[in-house]
Amino acid sequence: MKVGIIGCGAIGQLLCKLIPKHLPNVSISAVVEREERHAHLRGELDPSIQVITSVSTLLDFGPDLVIECAGHAALEAVGPTVLESGTDLLVVSVGALADPDIEAALRRAATVGAGKIRIPAGALGGLDVLGAAKHAGLERVTYTSNKSIAAWRGTPAEEMINLEQIETATVFFTGNAREAAQLFPQNANVAAAVALGGIGFRKTEVRLTADPHATANTHRIEAVGLFGEINIRIAGKPLPANSKTSMLAPYSVIRSLENMAQTIALA
Repeated sequence: MKVGIIGCGAIGQLLCKLIPKHLPNVSISAVVEREERHAHLRGELDPSIQVITSVSTLLDFGPDLVIECAGHAALEAVGPTVLESGTDLLVVSVGALADPDIEAALRRAATVGAGKIRIPAGALGGLDVLGAAKHAGLERVTYTSNKSIAAWRGTPAEEMINLEQIETATVFFTGNAREAAQLFPQNANVAAAVALGGIGFRKTEVRLTADPHATANTHRIEAVGLFGEINIRIAGKPLPANSKTSMLAPYSVIRSLENMAQTIALA
């Protein structure tokens, strides 16, 4: 399988190392990045990986799949182009789909071009059982995120709470998944994944917590319905290069690629 990557920041660069290590049958044709970063990336990446600026050039390589890890604005700008070409798109910036216009544009493009929008589980597990519960009778879903102070710096959290003065874990935001994903695009991608896997953006409740003692990014899904109850907690280490992102996020992409490339896949 041949893939291309849009965005080569912390996650993109790590994927360029992880894919050859874990998936020898998957090759990376090229990465799309801003021209001012090309020289740096050529020094960091395997010489077989082309560093380019244009998504249309990337599509000329004929990838079976394009991985987006460039952020919400990039997904909005180039995601439809990828899908209209008939190429599947694996979306890391899943929080962008909280914007109804972006979601609608991607769905239209996928319909026109027959490319599929693929969503990795990201830092969170349990989306499979949540999806099953949706069909069995899902009534309420709450997602809670607990992260360190550093993870919330440079976000609207600084206007909601004094991050430097809290002494214990403190909830600073409660709302639905659409609000959370749009306010905190770098932190709340998981909330969007939970919403897409369950009862939708408007009905999914979200609580965001800042914790001065946190050493991990903790995610919890609580759900109830006719099927019974779900209570899932994951405490993942943050990505060393970006405290706003859990280390499991890029490895979730590896698992998605593995499922697509292997004969036997655990759905």
